Amino acid sequence: MTCDESLYRQYLSGDDEGLNALMEKYGDPLTLYIDGYLHDVHEAEELMLDVFAYLFTKKPRIRDGGFKAYLYKAARHMALRHKSKRKPLFSLDTLTGEPDGRLLVEEVIRTEERNRILHFCMDEMNPDYREVLYLTYFEGMSYAQAAEVTGKTVKQITNMV
Repeated sequence: MTCDESLYRQYLSGDDEGLNALMEKYGDPLTLYIDGYLHDVHEAEELMLDVFAYLFTKKPRIRDGGFKAYLYKAARHMALRHKSKRKPLFSLDTLTGEPDGRLLVEEVIRTEERNRILHFCMDEMNPDYREVLYLTYFEGMSYAQAAEVTGKTVKQITNMV
């Protein structure tokens, strides 16, 4: 498997396949991470594209092994900046829709209930703990990577987890 840094260097050398592979690998997880800040998946998706646009237009130097942490740190920064500027609007997404006809209604309800409980529990957590838990558990980042994203030390991350 090709590492992230080599895909990034591949893009920098003019081969767009590196960009495509990185966006394929990190697009959805990064959108979900940003959605944790914005609570609007559509805005999160747009911001995810902005993160990649920034990364691939500015072409910063990224140390070996640091691509994922750099990407999430940039996403965090943009999400916080975006969150402070936006005004809440009415959203049709908050309305409940019909479940997909291929799924059993009981399964849809059980999944929605589990997700609602998980989001409720995560919302009740200290925001620092919630972010560290998300990065280490859901995104599979090491404590060092999570520390780099959040601006904390590895010891602080260890204590939080």
